[in-house]
Amino acid sequence: MSESLNKIDAAVAAGRDTIVDFLRELLGQSRNGDEAVQAWLAAQSEALGCTVTTQRYRPADIPMVAEFAGERAIDTGGRASVLAHLPGSGEGRSVIFFAHPDSEPFVEPHGWSHDPFAGETEDGRLYGWGLADDLAGIAAMVQAVAVLKAAGLEPAGDVYLASTPSKRHARGVSALLHSGVSADAAVYFHPAESGEGLREVKAFASGQLDFRIVVAGQPPQTTEPHQTGFAHRGVNPIEKAMLIFRALSDLDAERGQRVLHPSLQAAVGRSTNLMLSHIAAGEPDRLSRMASSCTLGGAVSLPPGEALEEVQAQIEAVLGQVAEEDDWLRLHPPEIIWDAGVTGAEVPVSHPLYRTVAEVIEATIGQAPHVNVMHTSSDIRNPMVQKGIPTVGLGSLGGNLTQNHSHDEWIDINDYVRCVQVAAGIIARWCGVRETVRPRAMAASAA
Repeated sequence: MSESLNKIDAAVAAGRDTIVDFLRELLGQSRNGDEAVQAWLAAQSEALGCTVTTQRYRPADIPMVAEFAGERAIDTGGRASVLAHLPGSGEGRSVIFFAHPDSEPFVEPHGWSHDPFAGETEDGRLYGWGLADDLAGIAAMVQAVAVLKAAGLEPAGDVYLASTPSKRHARGVSALLHSGVSADAAVYFHPAESGEGLREVKAFASGQLDFRIVVAGQPPQTTEPHQTGFAHRGVNPIEKAMLIFRALSDLDAERGQRVLHPSLQAAVGRSTNLMLSHIAAGEPDRLSRMASSCTLGGAVSLPPGEALEEVQAQIEAVLGQVAEEDDWLRLHPPEIIWDAGVTGAEVPVSHPLYRTVAEVIEATIGQAPHVNVMHTSSDIRNPMVQKGIPTVGLGSLGGNLTQNHSHDEWIDINDYVRCVQVAAGIIARWCGVRETVRPRAMAASAA
């Protein structure tokens, strides 16, 4: 196997410029939107000898397992996933590589100091819209197959490259999984937001539950434009919402003592949080008028192993208790709206998939990776929760994500090239490889 990895290393070194040019051209395609990216990727994958299919679907039509999304959260339009299949030559294990082609919507003025789609470089960084979220992940998995071809190797087990929309609950990888796509393992290629690059592996993802609570009030009955003098005759929904706020804060404290996961406890000293992050009531320009309702919004993090239904029941029980103890709320119970929820999942560091990935990373960068357990709602959970497929995630060093309202999103060029090398190495070690008749030269694109 070391001989195969040496061949991969040599192919990456010889094809470095091509590997980088591929990402730059992919960035240029993204100027024209997701459809252009997917069509171009399909052509590149076919040129590498893959069988390519495009699945069109509506996110709302895809079955949900241990997750849900309300109308406010889910993408209602039609989407398309591209699946490239490179058949294995023997009895090796199979793998799904997946990443998402969609990025944040492009807006003007963008405030960047670099052209968002030109792929400009400076101080070892390549700049571009959506590069770190997630064009570099898409490019890395496709170029991994190109590297294997250039090294004169072919996989023993089947390799699937899935370019699957993800943002706004687009659920592209779930669409493929529920259409029958399966494998022995999956790897999600997405640059880490933590600034660790290939030094970390996503093998742990907490779940998350998003909710809103609407509390009714009753403004005082008066025709006066200013209601302050009559406030005692109304029911202020903010005051009633504060009862709920305090009760949920108590629930948060209780859960923090009761719900324990060793990995999270070791990392941050807490395994779950219930965070109230939004409150809305009244009109900011009419402060002398009482609001008719108040909305609280928040989220709960769930460690792997805790079911969404359990947490929902706990919150509903708290609301019921608060309402029972208040004369107004007993007659006007607060309304809870469950916006979205996903279940957590994890791959133990003792699992063969994690060991394989960690060994390849260490052989490539000279340092053993660690697991970052703070990636709440990571897409690694989808194959695990939906179909029981062990999944980990990794990616090159990147930063200034547009998703986080930053400018000049970037990828570290050296780490991106190493990510391609790691991806090819994972195929070699997980699926197994054999030599073909002769290696082939790498090409930047088939277009």
